[in-house]
Amino acid sequence: QVQLVESGGGLVQAGGSLRLSCAASGRTYSNYAMGWFRQAPGKEREFVGAILWSTSMTYYRDSVKGRFTISRDNAKNTVYLQMNSLKPEDTAVYYCAYTTNRGGGITRSTTYNYWGQGTQVTVSS
Repeated sequence: QVQLVESGGGLVQAGGSLRLSCAASGRTYSNYAMGWFRQAPGKEREFVGAILWSTSMTYYRDSVKGRFTISRDNAKNTVYLQMNSLKPEDTAVYYCAYTTNRGGGITRSTTYNYWGQGTQVTVSS
């Protein structure tokens, strides 16, 4: 089992920044990738970005490219989502996710085995 604990959400004005953290514990030795997803009220959960654990390659949805950055701290088994130039449309509950599945697409929520509890990000205009 893997446990994911998120932190760092909150309320910020448009143009501001937030950094989300996701700490993984438990059986993390088979990690393939960790991803970030978000879900706004009345909308489906959508892919935000992901990082491959072995190569540190990162992937982002188009609307956050250049504004969001995913990084990791191996020693702490923690992944970060740095969000800059935030927009009201970024408002959502953000979830981190963990997968050992090398066969699925990292942009698909069904690929991920474990999920964090979610943290609210609200961007005011």
